[in-house]
Amino acid sequence: MGFAIDLVEGVSDATIKSLLTKLGRLLANEYALLRGVRGDIQYINDEMASMQAFLADLSAGPRDHDRRLKDWMKQIRDVSYDVEDCVDDFAHRLPHDTTRGDVICCATIVSWVYDVGTWWPRRNIASTVTALKARTQQIGERRARYGVENPKSSDDVNSGGFAGFDAAENQQTSLRLVGTRMPVGVDTEMEKLDPPNKDILSVVGFGGVGKTTIATALYQKFGDQFDRRATVTVSQSSNIDAILRNMLRQVMPQLEDGPEKQDGAAASEKRSLGVSTMCYDGFYDEDTSEDIEQMDKKQLISQLHDHLKNYSYLLLIDDVWSATTWEDINKALPRSEKKCRVIVTTRFQAVATACTRDKGDLVHKVVELSGNKPEELFMEAMAESKASNDDEGKKKKVPARLWEMCGGLPLAIVAMAGHVACNPHRSDEEWSRVCNSLVPRSVKYLAQDGVTRILAHCYNDMNAETKTCALYLSMFPKGCPVSRKSLTRRLIAEGFVSEKQGLSVEDVAEAYLNHLTRRKMIRPVEHSSNGKAKSFLVHDMVLEYIVSKASEENFVTVVGGHWLTAPPSSKVRRLSLQQQHGGDSRGGNPVEGMNLSHVRSLTVSEGMGKLRLRSNSLKFGIVQVLDLDGCKDLKHHDAKEICKMRLLKYISLRRTDVSKLSKKIKNLQYLETLDVRETNVTELPKTVCQLQRLVNILGGNKRTRKGLKLPEDLRNTMNGLRVLSGIEIVEEGANPVVDFHHLTDLRKLTIYKLNISKWDLFQDLSSSIEYLGGYSLHTLMIEDISSGSFLESLGYLSSPPRFLTALELSGKLVKLPGWITELDALTKLTLSLTALSSDALVQISQLKTLFSLTFSLAAQKQDPETAAIVEENKAKSDGEIIFLAGKFENLKLLRFSAPFIPLLRFSRDAMPKLERLEARFSILEGLYGVENLSALKEVHLRVHDEACNFTKLMVEGIKTAKKGDAGPRVIIDHYHD
Repeated sequence: MGFAIDLVEGVSDATIKSLLTKLGRLLANEYALLRGVRGDIQYINDEMASMQAFLADLSAGPRDHDRRLKDWMKQIRDVSYDVEDCVDDFAHRLPHDTTRGDVICCATIVSWVYDVGTWWPRRNIASTVTALKARTQQIGERRARYGVENPKSSDDVNSGGFAGFDAAENQQTSLRLVGTRMPVGVDTEMEKLDPPNKDILSVVGFGGVGKTTIATALYQKFGDQFDRRATVTVSQSSNIDAILRNMLRQVMPQLEDGPEKQDGAAASEKRSLGVSTMCYDGFYDEDTSEDIEQMDKKQLISQLHDHLKNYSYLLLIDDVWSATTWEDINKALPRSEKKCRVIVTTRFQAVATACTRDKGDLVHKVVELSGNKPEELFMEAMAESKASNDDEGKKKKVPARLWEMCGGLPLAIVAMAGHVACNPHRSDEEWSRVCNSLVPRSVKYLAQDGVTRILAHCYNDMNAETKTCALYLSMFPKGCPVSRKSLTRRLIAEGFVSEKQGLSVEDVAEAYLNHLTRRKMIRPVEHSSNGKAKSFLVHDMVLEYIVSKASEENFVTVVGGHWLTAPPSSKVRRLSLQQQHGGDSRGGNPVEGMNLSHVRSLTVSEGMGKLRLRSNSLKFGIVQVLDLDGCKDLKHHDAKEICKMRLLKYISLRRTDVSKLSKKIKNLQYLETLDVRETNVTELPKTVCQLQRLVNILGGNKRTRKGLKLPEDLRNTMNGLRVLSGIEIVEEGANPVVDFHHLTDLRKLTIYKLNISKWDLFQDLSSSIEYLGGYSLHTLMIEDISSGSFLESLGYLSSPPRFLTALELSGKLVKLPGWITELDALTKLTLSLTALSSDALVQISQLKTLFSLTFSLAAQKQDPETAAIVEENKAKSDGEIIFLAGKFENLKLLRFSAPFIPLLRFSRDAMPKLERLEARFSILEGLYGVENLSALKEVHLRVHDEACNFTKLMVEGIKTAKKGDAGPRVIIDHYHD
């Protein structure tokens, strides 16, 4: 009972906070209220404030809540939602205040016209407010009538987590890469299981015992021995066509993408981690992907045979729930002329048995951890979750019963370790009470259902805002990485995050995600090349738990996907449409019969295809978040329908086939984030400049370097912009926008295409960069496709952008700006290969905070002039580029991406912290001294399909030189243009 109450507490508290803010603004607009309504709204405002205080006291009270209290709190939640809907509808249906003016007489006339013109909608709203006031009164009276008592103070073990959350403490301070380390407790299994010697390996065990951990570790360890690799998640419900599509995307030859065209080591990371390609961008050809989407089952099987039968391949089929599903998958897989290996995970022995088709196949049953493994896993997980400033907690010992009671279940152990790490000041007596509340002293440890009990306990310990963020994760499909930046922007748009402790809303939102990471509710699966987490995954059992509770509390309604949830019995507030794995998502209406008139957040996952946005199915007036990332077949009519959603704060059309935005986008006066990346939208309409609340403009295509043209009216508007990404500045056509002096809040500026030659444009743009560098500019990326004159001009800035943390300069860059050595906060640096020289390395090596360094050159830039620059640099360095000892003290990621890469040599004791070395090329002259990189964990070489024999032989030599498990892991992939 206690957990359900905690859910309501978290959801209601966040909702009421957002509602009180809106009610305050509404009360301030006295001109817009009918006589008498203001008093009703004031009453509702006061009553909601009291209810919020009651909920706060309840959070600190005992957990033995009865059913009456649970039902009463649900009533609070429902009326809060309805009041918020009414307020939002008020803002949607009534125009802004028109009484502003210098002349009192004119203002009076305008006010009279306004009153007459809006009388009917204001009358309807007044009627709704009156009814809501009556409901609010009844809820208060009902509490007294049925004896719902006020909360009593308590020293309950769960109460400490709420007051203890510190946003500043949960800021990410350490930078790192996601590694491929061996998980704790599976070394015995890893010795027994050798997939290269088994056609099919079935890993069976109940939920939370570590099946997927073992299978993924095997996949990572042996993946580089195979030509083709893929990993897919099947789960409780399955659509064989969708599984085969996912698999085909991964085993097809990959499109050339280059390290410089992804923010982070995305290609190598995702392939080695087995992340589904349907969940991220820039890794497969979009046109090919559309073709795959249209294939039927017969065509998919045919294509799989074409791409697998002549190659060695390794497949990971995760979480198979039925033997029938496995048989359907198995029939689609060809017998390769080379070795082919399949790893299957399942919760059921019958499925594992069905997977054995030959004598050589193996079924491995995963059992609970034993011996000292539980303690080892607990201590490692707790160390990962410690706050950076928790010196006292690091020295403190914790009772052994905390991991002993988990019964050897890895997920339970890890979750409890995160819980302990986030409560460093609790005494042994308090931890003893925690253990007794979960497992009576008469029972030694938890049974197989103990994971759910521990998850519930750890959830209860979080503060209300973090609980709400955790519930919001149910919006995303199982097995699909969740983008950190997209998630934070959505949480802000939903009103779940506010400024605190001097931190911005973005920083606070990230603090919540960092806290969820420390709690082990989510885990980073990809880091950007700046060392910060880029995307997260939620463990299957954690997500299943969250989805179930979010549905129970009517916080999020999930349709389709991997979960078999009951249809909503009340109004749908947040709707997540996920691909139907139990049937064909392209047929029928998945939301038929649902009450969608109160939807305020809509997420449509990739693969839903032909969903139509119709105003008769959604009450567009209150939708605030619309995420259509990856949805194809959107029509021009749909773009117009979006412009009716006047309260939209966040819209993502990323990877859709939208080609033009409507001029009526000006109606979206509350819009904060506009995401049109990887679409055919090449220009923003002029009316977008009227969106004064816009914070993030995301456009262009990072892989193709297609940019987004800005309207001329942007010169003096949208002063609140913080991110302006993927734009294009060229002299063709209208006058380009180059003056950004007024954007003093701008944190990120990325120019995918720069082609200017006029001196006045040079001056305006360089002056803007210099000016903004003195404010909040943290990320600057410029690709100069002309002669490189602008990049050269940056060297003459009188005041460098000292606060930059990420800098990318691409083009014919020969000489680095002298001020680059003054960038004391720089962690990520990407430069054109034309800047690779001994002199440049000496300059860059002075950057003490540098985390990643990339030298890149697109294939199309290999013109005679560029080639001459590279040759000249090589000649000056005696034909090779040497990385000397004692330099680049904190560098962890080094990447090269170009058709031609000169000979690279690493001296002894060079780059003492380098963990990953990546190179993509057609020709590599040599790679020597890799053994001198003491901290190196992975070498990833991507070779062009048409590379010369010398290059291919040299690459194979690098791989065969690796002996056993000693030294870094060597991964070799191929790409094509």
